[in-house]
Amino acid sequence: MKDELFLRGAKVPMTKEGVRTLALARLDLHRASHFIDVGAGTGSVSIEAALSHPELRVTAIERNPAALTLLAENRGHFDCRNIEIIAGEAPLALGEKADAIFIGGSGGNLTQLIDWALNQLCPEGRLVLTFILQENLTAALHHLSSRGIHDFDCLQLQISELTTLGNGHYFKPNNPTFMISCQKEKNHG
Repeated sequence: MKDELFLRGAKVPMTKEGVRTLALARLDLHRASHFIDVGAGTGSVSIEAALSHPELRVTAIERNPAALTLLAENRGHFDCRNIEIIAGEAPLALGEKADAIFIGGSGGNLTQLIDWALNQLCPEGRLVLTFILQENLTAALHHLSSRGIHDFDCLQLQISELTTLGNGHYFKPNNPTFMISCQKEKNHG
């Protein structure tokens, strides 16, 4: 989905189209029945997941009041009835395990979120994390290893879009984004 389709706010983060597309592919949602989006922001990941997989239960967790408003507006705009919005800060108690979890923002609680996500995931569930800060990438890699997760993919994505400048064109770069994707093993505690 094009980024322009979503209602946007000045200070509400959104996972951009190129990163969102790859993250959703890495989550293997075609095999999932419940998906959790942590730090949902505008809801771009939740909405695209919900529209692509109408049978999927989507839980969107967000703490920022401005983002919650945009998230609800976008959910209504796209008529995504399979998205439940939870106003709060993860980690938090949820009744049902998930088959896939996306963490697009850590709010300073990265290691706690990884622990929570691994506990919240069903065996063989998928976890995808994105970061723009090198320090968060390093912390996540170390923490996943300390939790016994050694089989993961890690990418740096640099996406640029063709943009008009005067009478010409150039590729305007977005911030580099780091992405980690992994699967919880059947016997992982």
